[in-house]
Amino acid sequence: MSSRDELIEKYAEEIQEKCGETPDRDLLGRVVVGLGPAVYNADASIVAASDESELESIKKNFLVKKLGLTDGPDLDAALDKVFEQYGRSNRHKYRAVVYYLLTRHFGREAAYA
Repeated sequence: MSSRDELIEKYAEEIQEKCGETPDRDLLGRVVVGLGPAVYNADASIVAASDESELESIKKNFLVKKLGLTDGPDLDAALDKVFEQYGRSNRHKYRAVVYYLLTRHFGREAAYA
């Protein structure tokens, strides 16, 4: 099993255990590939949910640019919902899992087609 496959498996377990969802492994794999080398970097692979600049970066670079959404209060609400679903007390929120959950929340799976 490649290291990417191992990461996908780890993220799938996170989604199942912490979010209570059965993950779409194909979509999750495409999200991981889309993140590129960031998934292998310990710092870049984690989202700092309490850091406002991190949240702005997710909104601008992922939600607006990648998913094609319009910036507005619904993006903040979606981030809150995803962090609540993932567990606010969970200190290690994997970027791939957060991006996967946001992609599913907005129904933008086609962005990874």
